[in-house]
Amino acid sequence: MDINQKITEELQIERWQTDAAVSLIDEGNTIPFISRYRKEATGQLNDEQLRKLFERLNYLRNLEEKKAQVLKSIDEQGKLTDELREQIENAETQVAVEDLYRPYRPKRRTRATVAKEQGLEPLANIILLQQTDKNAKELAKEFVNEEKGVKTVKEALQGALDIIAEVISDNADYRKVIRDKTFRLGKITSVAKDAEKKTVYENYYKYEEPVLKIAGHRVLAVNRGEAEKVLTVKIVAPTEEILEYLEKQVITRDNPNTSPLLKLAVSDSYARLIEPSIATEIRNALTEKAEDGAISVFGKNLEQLLMQPPIVGKVVLGWDPAFRTGCKLAVVDATGKVLDTTVIYPTAPTTPEKIAKAKLTLQQLIKKYHVSLISLGNGTASRESEQIIVDMLHETGLPVQYVIVSEAGASVYSASKLATEEFPNFDVGQRSAASIARRLQDPLAELVKIDPKSIGVGQYQHDMNQKKLGETLHGVVEDCVNKVGVDLNTASVSLLTYISGISSAIAKNIVSYREQHGRFTNRRQLLKVDKLGAKAFEQCAGFLRINGGDNPLDGTSVHPESYQATEQLMKKLKISPENIGNLAGLSKTIRNYGKLAQELDIGEPTLKDIVAELEKPARDPRDEMPKPILRSDVLEMKDLKEGMILKGTVRNVIDFGVFVDIGVHQDGLVHISQLSAKKFVKHPLEVVKVGDVVDVKVLGVDLQKKRISLTMII
Repeated sequence: MDINQKITEELQIERWQTDAAVSLIDEGNTIPFISRYRKEATGQLNDEQLRKLFERLNYLRNLEEKKAQVLKSIDEQGKLTDELREQIENAETQVAVEDLYRPYRPKRRTRATVAKEQGLEPLANIILLQQTDKNAKELAKEFVNEEKGVKTVKEALQGALDIIAEVISDNADYRKVIRDKTFRLGKITSVAKDAEKKTVYENYYKYEEPVLKIAGHRVLAVNRGEAEKVLTVKIVAPTEEILEYLEKQVITRDNPNTSPLLKLAVSDSYARLIEPSIATEIRNALTEKAEDGAISVFGKNLEQLLMQPPIVGKVVLGWDPAFRTGCKLAVVDATGKVLDTTVIYPTAPTTPEKIAKAKLTLQQLIKKYHVSLISLGNGTASRESEQIIVDMLHETGLPVQYVIVSEAGASVYSASKLATEEFPNFDVGQRSAASIARRLQDPLAELVKIDPKSIGVGQYQHDMNQKKLGETLHGVVEDCVNKVGVDLNTASVSLLTYISGISSAIAKNIVSYREQHGRFTNRRQLLKVDKLGAKAFEQCAGFLRINGGDNPLDGTSVHPESYQATEQLMKKLKISPENIGNLAGLSKTIRNYGKLAQELDIGEPTLKDIVAELEKPARDPRDEMPKPILRSDVLEMKDLKEGMILKGTVRNVIDFGVFVDIGVHQDGLVHISQLSAKKFVKHPLEVVKVGDVVDVKVLGVDLQKKRISLTMII
């Protein structure tokens, strides 16, 4: 297989783009680096395209390795024909290779292998030839052999049929047709093991759906129900149609002596060998597809969450709500430094005295540190805490607003080794409150400290391939961090680890170097960091910023390899280094980018990137994202009325809808059918993304079940 050609066709790009990208990957370049600094080589393939290419490249290379192993194994058995070699070499999936290998795979002892050991293979071959004029009993008599364990005619015939059943089962062409028929015409069903028992799987207690139509989230739901021993799940195949097909393939002559036997062998082969394995394959294929879809949604949600705009220049009070153990508060200055921490007890079990004391403490902290924003976690007791905040603000008239932030992963972080190193003198509650404050100031810098799987913007994440999920989410975080770039003199080890070309060991060495030698003043100093060689420098330098350093270009995303061309450009355009960042409209003054790029001996895309950086150095792509909703009042669920129109923030996007925070403790659900009146919505991500601020209308409120139904069709 020509792997590069295959990828070219799949991604619908040019062959030269694929060749260039594969070559760059094989040279050890990272996806963010290739995407940002090798645009000319790849024809400006973006991060998403490059990651798909990388994924397919790995799959197809593993497939070729598998083919080589299979060919070698069959060849060593002396059974490799030219035709079989061609079939294996042309196979495009692991399943197709496995089908072709099945007859030659070393088998554990089966009924067929036992029968072969008993000398019954010649009898099986006679039946398969369908040319004998002897009846079954006569045929089998010759093969009765007590020494070999064949005591009767019946046992001889059964052994021969076991061999034939396995021959039928091992036929790759038959399996392909049966698999396709089951996919097209089969159904997936589920029933409850205990129909009286109340569970979240009640929708699946008596459920069936065509295999071809089942949505990914329903596949994952029935899988989980099955794993929790609530459901029995089956693939129901079009058995009659399949048996008819198999009989036509196997019974090629109308011979009364062999046809009845072959019918029995076909039926046994399908029921005992083919159907269970095909059902497992289909379940696995459905699960893999569902997982891939869920992982993709999780990745897109995570990207939006990480790319939420930071709230800069504000002193923030982080509030980790709780009942019995009290609410933990942490005041954090505009740079993220923790100024103060305390615990208050305004939530149950409480007293009027404790509530009054909590409000007073809150006022004192706000006045002492000039707090302008409260970042409230959305966990247990959030609703009650929010009421305390609003009451206090109404009573005092203090010019403070609050934001409810997702605290998903805050408890994971606060109990981590990293948090212990960062805040050695704090308990987990104090660390959590500080994290909740910081994730409002700079969501990206704070959320990279948490395992992406714990951030809470997916569905069924614990039920899927953890390796694949982890790799995808790591790629998302890596892309986000590199898009934004980091300040080399303030970035944490956690943040640096996601920078292109920097391992965790190098990240620690950068911070150690910074602590020993003081702040970095130019990018070249990175080469003095232990284990950071020329290749790592090439990969990371453009994503690391130095503000107020020796060279103004170090504060931009211009790569050091392009400094000479940039300086020539500045000389041509009569730009002094001091003016970098104050060159609004520069891009419009350049008439012919192609000609200028040639003069500077650089690519046109690189030139455009350089000009954009000179105009606005280290521009933050997060600035274009919707800002969080700042609140100063609160609604309760019972305050919601049908028809009420509210502003909300999209908290999570899943296959069947969108969860929106509308300022009450419970997020409301906009079902996929309620997202748009203008077009059919195949997936919610076509319409909204995590962090979007949207207008919604209340459709219904179920106080008992704590469910809010919303619509965006207003």
